[in-house]
Amino acid sequence: MNVESPDGPGGSDGDFGRPLDGVNVLAIEQLQALPIATQMMVRMGARVVKVEPIAGETGRQALPAITDKSGRKAGATFLRYNLGKQSVAVDIRTERGRDLVLALVPHFDVVCENLGPHRADKLGIGYSVLEAINPRVIVASLSGFGNTGNSPYQEWPAFAAVAEAMSGIYEYSRRPHQLPIVNPMGGVGDTGTGLFTLIGILAALRHRDLMGRGQFVDVSMFDSMISFSDLVPNFWSLGLKRDPDQELRIPMINTAFKASDGWFLMSVFRRHQFERLAHLLNREEWITDPRFDEPWGWVDHMATVIRPAVEEWASSRTKMEAARTLAEAKIAAAPGNSATDLLEDPHVIERHMLVQVPRTDGVEQPVLVAGNPVKMSRMPERPDGEFPTVGEHTDEVLHELLGLDASALASLRHEGVIA
Repeated sequence: MNVESPDGPGGSDGDFGRPLDGVNVLAIEQLQALPIATQMMVRMGARVVKVEPIAGETGRQALPAITDKSGRKAGATFLRYNLGKQSVAVDIRTERGRDLVLALVPHFDVVCENLGPHRADKLGIGYSVLEAINPRVIVASLSGFGNTGNSPYQEWPAFAAVAEAMSGIYEYSRRPHQLPIVNPMGGVGDTGTGLFTLIGILAALRHRDLMGRGQFVDVSMFDSMISFSDLVPNFWSLGLKRDPDQELRIPMINTAFKASDGWFLMSVFRRHQFERLAHLLNREEWITDPRFDEPWGWVDHMATVIRPAVEEWASSRTKMEAARTLAEAKIAAAPGNSATDLLEDPHVIERHMLVQVPRTDGVEQPVLVAGNPVKMSRMPERPDGEFPTVGEHTDEVLHELLGLDASALASLRHEGVIA
């Protein structure tokens, strides 16, 4: 496992730079969903200035945590999504703190926030105020249920699990008479919403190139999870309905099977794929067996016929060997990887998808975060840079952009406006 090569998989970057070079982003952000979007913008070349409370944003309080170079805790959520950003610590609840943020707005192409429902407006930094200061600014707001329209849930607090649960995916995937599995893939409600926010920001930048004006980008976690989990209402509308405590009956083989050292997934959706499986298992009789004429038969005879045959075949193979053999037969399959498996996976290593972040507290084992999944032939993959300590760049940014001298900065610090 390696840190990304400075040249990336496409070779030397030449003179092309990165696509968001010159784009400046002011991120009044916390936790996960919005920091995911702005982390991707950093990787694409944007300068992201992160506005934090004096004590630091709440993601720094997550566990597990490390001790940063200032001696404070830096939690796992913060570590994953803040590499290469600049941190400015400002108390935006104060009048002077708000005025500092407003004074920064003309220097930025994008201002984004996930403070909570209507919080930006209440603090005096909502879109109407920012647009009046800078008509070209793009303002992106990420919240549980949106800031526009009249959602009955608009004032509800929302974490990833809230949006995921309301999307229907928990009930869709719940096993009979068992509790729903909450956050089955970590914070997909955050990650997915962050990606949609990024798409909205990039589209707004392109639209500004064409029309010369910024706009408001409003992204809801609930909306985003309905989009991610769209098969739930789609399948229901096509007649795939069930009592929540009945097995989910879907016309396909898309499940896990036991190998000698763990589990592997196999996906068989079409008739020709099923025939390939029959040939591989030396079960050619399945091809003419009327029970398997339709995919519904695969489901009905999974427990009694298909699973025993597959797991007998796989019993002498590792999960990787089983997946590889299936893949070579043009049947979609994958090993059920653990974290240890990922560390040694040749694909992960080749594509630089685990990045080592050196510890700042004397622990040898580096923190691992996901690399950049977007590979572009003329955008070099460069090291991500360090995560900032709270307010590490406050003086630098306020002096550079607002011209505040040491005396003015000391006064603001003394009053508790900045840190």
